[in-house]
This record gives sequence, C-alpha cells and structure tokens, in this order.
Amino acid sequence: MTATVLHGDCRAVLAEMPADSFEACLTDPPYHLQQIGRTFQMAVNPNSSTGNVRSNNEAYRHRAGFMGKEWDGGDVAFRPETWAAVLRVLKPGAHMLCFGGTRTQHRMVCAIEDAGFEIRDTLLWVTGQGFPKSHNLDGEWQGFGTALKPAVELLCLARKPLSERTVAANVLRHGCGALNIAACRINPGEAVPGGGGLLGGAASRHEGWQRPAHLNGAPTEAHTLGRWPANLAHDGSPEVLAAFAAAGESKSPTTSSKYQRSSDNACYTMESGSNRFRAGAPIEVAAYGDTGSAARFFFSPKADKADRAGSSHPTVKPVDLIRHYLRLITPPGGTVLDCFAGSGTTAEAAMLEGFDATLIEQDAASVADIRHRMARWSGADTPLFAAEAAD
Repeated sequence: MTATVLHGDCRAVLAEMPADSFEACLTDPPYHLQQIGRTFQMAVNPNSSTGNVRSNNEAYRHRAGFMGKEWDGGDVAFRPETWAAVLRVLKPGAHMLCFGGTRTQHRMVCAIEDAGFEIRDTLLWVTGQGFPKSHNLDGEWQGFGTALKPAVELLCLARKPLSERTVAANVLRHGCGALNIAACRINPGEAVPGGGGLLGGAASRHEGWQRPAHLNGAPTEAHTLGRWPANLAHDGSPEVLAAFAAAGESKSPTTSSKYQRSSDNACYTMESGSNRFRAGAPIEVAAYGDTGSAARFFFSPKADKADRAGSSHPTVKPVDLIRHYLRLITPPGGTVLDCFAGSGTTAEAAMLEGFDATLIEQDAASVADIRHRMARWSGADTPLFAAEAAD
C-alpha cells in the first residue's frame, strides 16, 4: 500500500486529476468556526456594522479562523465548487464522509448537496474530552455564559449518484455504491438477535427483530457476527461511559421471554390474509443473553497518545476512528481521497486497513507534520509515500 501527499489548494490539485479515480473520500475540512456569523449576516444585511468586515469578499476568504489558524479561515468548505471538484474524481456510487462542526456543518452539507452529492446520513461521534469555550459573565449576570460543552462531532455521509439503475448493478460495474457492513460490525463474537421478520414468514433483511414463536415455527437463531454498525460512535472515555451507564444496565436472560406491544398486556399481530392487526396475548421471543450499558451497541475507538505524536495540529482524530469509517465506505482494494489532509491520519489509517490513499494539503506546516508522522513507517515491508509529489 502506498500514499501520495500533494501540497497545494485542493481545488487546483483535483482539477488536474482524471475523473472517476477514487472509490471513497474521507476528509476533515475546516469548520470555519470564527466566520459563520459574519458570513451570513453580511448576506442578510450588507450595510450592518458586523457585515462591513467582509464587504471585500476576497479579503474575507483569507481571514484566519479557529485559534488564529489560516487553514480554518475563509469559506472553502461552504462552497459548492469545492465539493464539485471532489465529485468529479470519485467513481459513481462512491461514498464520502466529511467531519463538520456542530455550529457550521449545515453550510457544508448544503454545499455538498448543491455540488451534486446525495446526502445519505449524519453520523455522530460523541466525545467526553471537550471543554466549554464560553465567555462567562460577571456581576448580576454571573452564572451566564455563551457556549455549551462540546461533546459531539458530526459527519456528513454522502454518495456520488449511481450510474446504474440499482446499487447491485453499480457495485458490479464500479465497485462502489454500498457500505461494508460486515467489516464494521460491533463486538464480533457476541451473540445478538437473528434476522427473522417481526411477523414471521421469510427471513427479513433487517436485523433486530426475532420471529415470534407462534408464527411459522421457532424463532430464528441468534448469531455471533456482531451488532449492526450505527450512525453513532463514542470515544470510550469514562465520562461518556458513565452517561450511558446512568441510563441503567440491561441484561437479557438466556431463556425465552415475553414481548408485548401495549400496556394492556396485548400484542398486536397481522391477521392472516388481511392488512389488519389484531390484539392477542404476549408472544414468546428468543433471548440471546448479554449484559451491560447501551454503550456496548456502538463503536468506541481507543485513542492514545500516538494519535498526536509529532503533530502540531489541534484537531487530530483517533486513528482507530478513521480506520472504522474507512472500512465502512471503501471497497476492498479501493483508493481513498483526503482533500483536507491535516496531520495525515487518513494516510496512516488507510495503510493499516490495506487501502491506498491520496492526500491533498495546502498548509506547509501540516505537510511537514504528515512527512514526520509517516517516517515511523519507513521500515515497514510495504513502503508508505512511495510516490510523493514535489512542493
């Protein structure tokens, strides 16, 4: 596996690449946290005192952003042409995952959709390490502030439109269009419910319901493939785990149990040969036996100090988190694009998962960070950054 890092503005770099080149894109663009209010107040009231600071649009786009960093300034992630450039180089049906800030993500998602992507979902990564960036008031207003504790980051899951009529046909032609559920199941080896339909009959493609015992034979068997991946992940921190535990521990017995749908101790099932439901006695459901808080249902990356080793970037993501998301959206043998490479986490995660990667980064200091970070892989059997573009 190899990774290529390209130093430059992603829009210019992408314009030089051939179309339909990548099977997936995972990127962490600027959140533009310092700009959002002034950006859109100017659009509503261009003569306001706040809006006047960006009456010169070109100057505005070069303003510094989060923590004074130039890479967070401007509005590149809010511009449809940015994502149109990404759309062009992705194969039909390829998925893209983009991190975004809770206060500014809506502008990015609108730009992604306006560029031609299909918005498929919003993913949440719950964290316990953030601290409130609040301006706290004094005097008679003591106790009031301006911000909440940041505890979640959002990801936009988008897909380039299919070129074929069905997902199956698109996957056969391009290798893209579907998510790799099997590679991302949670806690493989744990017994979880089987795939029987709620009302019996043929086995359902949807997981989570057991076939009632009184309909069409015995309930389906539990399986040990692991839990279906969710659109929520958490960082496994004590703070987050405690929040899940506060909702109570759950335990499923290993013997069959009663299931009911209403407070009157009745279960509603479909009448044979009709489209009506009828009330009946509680039904038996196969139990599968497990215990713990709801935290066990969701992916929990194990971040460590190595995730920040050698990096000066203030928003480094855990390698394990990126590995999980790459497995989800990248087909086997696929090549990943990261057009806002930052500290190079995507390259490391891609290599560990067996994917090639192409990274684009405009900030020279971040490019140096990436090279320093990847130096620890120089002794690997498969060289990383075998092809690296000149600055």
